[in-house]
Amino acid sequence: MLAQVLEAFEIEPNVDLRLMRPNQTLGAFTSRAIAAIDEYLDHHKPSMVMVQGDTTTVFCAALCAFYHRIPVGHVEAGLRTWNRQSPFPEEINRVLASRLADLHFAPTEAAKQNLLREGVQESRIVVTGNTVIDALMLATRKVTVNPPEIPGLPHELMDGDSDVPLVLITGHRRENFGQGFENICRALTELSCRFKETHFVYPVHLNPNVRGPVYRLLGARPNIHLIEPLGYLPFVAMMSRATLVLTDSGGVQEEAPSLGKPVLVMRDTTERPEAVDMGRVKLVGANSKTIVENATVLLTDGKAYTAMANAVNPYGDGMACGRIVAAIERFWMGGDE
Repeated sequence: MLAQVLEAFEIEPNVDLRLMRPNQTLGAFTSRAIAAIDEYLDHHKPSMVMVQGDTTTVFCAALCAFYHRIPVGHVEAGLRTWNRQSPFPEEINRVLASRLADLHFAPTEAAKQNLLREGVQESRIVVTGNTVIDALMLATRKVTVNPPEIPGLPHELMDGDSDVPLVLITGHRRENFGQGFENICRALTELSCRFKETHFVYPVHLNPNVRGPVYRLLGARPNIHLIEPLGYLPFVAMMSRATLVLTDSGGVQEEAPSLGKPVLVMRDTTERPEAVDMGRVKLVGANSKTIVENATVLLTDGKAYTAMANAVNPYGDGMACGRIVAAIERFWMGGDE
């Protein structure tokens, strides 16, 4: 899945640590990641380590850099739910990364305030906007010029002039494994029965804890399209085409509102409360009844739909990367160690 993103942005990695294993535990992954990153840093001795987001790799890389006394810059710093179990394990990953980072690139003012509450020096925090919006703007330009094919999806559904409602679904969070995904699938089944003319497109994550219940419970519905995970450019094209997005993702909560798409977040908490506060995103949890009720409103009530689609997006102007580069230059020019 990572290869799809790298290809979209024409990035060729210098090193692949080859850490992924089928259905691996977090403990096993963490031990391999720390060993591999430690060996890399010991050999190459970079001047700074940049980490982005809240994955387990972020925590491992920040910890290894600290052990090697290498400064750490954390992109997308300061996101919090204040619930260590949700999202799991991302909330703890980003909290620990903040304790290890030397520069904190906060996407919003609220993220900055979270860091200040935790005792981070204000001089080490820069509000940049989120790089995901930079990437989204670049990707949107690419797919506008060269619309991608979506394997496994009828071509007519991607017609820019089509008025057929389309609901895009993504789901992969560990806290939803088991009963959570069962509930999500039941909600999608009911919605597909209620809205027979609406198409539901679900690029299914490769994790077997996701694919198992999804294919078992949704595979027979004629207006539910279960397709393989999409590359970033096709996914942006799908978001642009979608009427509504159902997701448990973090980044989609920023991307879809930037494209004017209402988002129902199938989680109980979010580290991105700004869009919730501004009315573009709504938390519905992995609760079948709540998902169905809220999706039904947006698919039947034009006024409610417009209110969410037209709300302000707080996540950036596409200039985050330049602000990050400038902050790194100031860091080194200032002689910080």
